Amino acid sequence: MKIKKLISILSAAASTAAMAGYTALTAFAEGEAADAAASGSNSPAPGLGAGGMIFSLAIMFALLYFVAIRPQKKRDKELKEMQESLQVGDEVVTGGGIVGIVVSVGEDTVVIETGGAKHKLRIKNWAITENVTAAERIKEAKAAGKTSGSSSAKLESAALVDDDADDKKSKKKNDEEE
Repeated sequence: MKIKKLISILSAAASTAAMAGYTALTAFAEGEAADAAASGSNSPAPGLGAGGMIFSLAIMFALLYFVAIRPQKKRDKELKEMQESLQVGDEVVTGGGIVGIVVSVGEDTVVIETGGAKHKLRIKNWAITENVTAAERIKEAKAAGKTSGSSSAKLESAALVDDDADDKKSKKKNDEEE
C-alpha cells in the first residue's frame, strides 16, 4: 500500500514539474517575443508549439490513467468477485451499514439474517460491500503464513473454506463430553 502512495506522489510531482517547465518555457518565449517586437526584429519566438502541447496532454492523461482509473477498475473487479462468491454462513456488511449473516443466495439477491430476533432481509448482491468472514479467513491465513511460510494459493482457498462445519463438530464434541 505504501508503494502505491509513493508512486502516486512521484507521478504528481512529475506532472507538476512538467507543467511548471512548460509554463516557464511559454513565459520565456513570450518575454523574448516582447523583446523582439520592441527591437523591431521579425524573427519568430521559439516555443513548444502544438506538438509540445499534445505531448504534455498525453503525459497528463497517462498519469491520470495509472494513478486513478486503473486502481479503481481493479477495486471494482475485486468487489464484483466477492459479491459473486458469497456463501451461506458468511457475515456481510451492506452499503448502508447493515450487518448480517447470509441465509440464502439467489441469482441476484441475498437473504441475510440480522439482529437478536433473527430478522431476515432480502437485498441485492450489488448492495454488499464487504464479506467480513472471508476477510477474517484471509487475515488468519496471512498470520499463519508468516509463521509457517504458506503460499498465496492457500490464501485464495482460505476465502472459500466453510468454518460452520468445524463449529458444528466442536459443538457436538462438547455436548457428548457433558
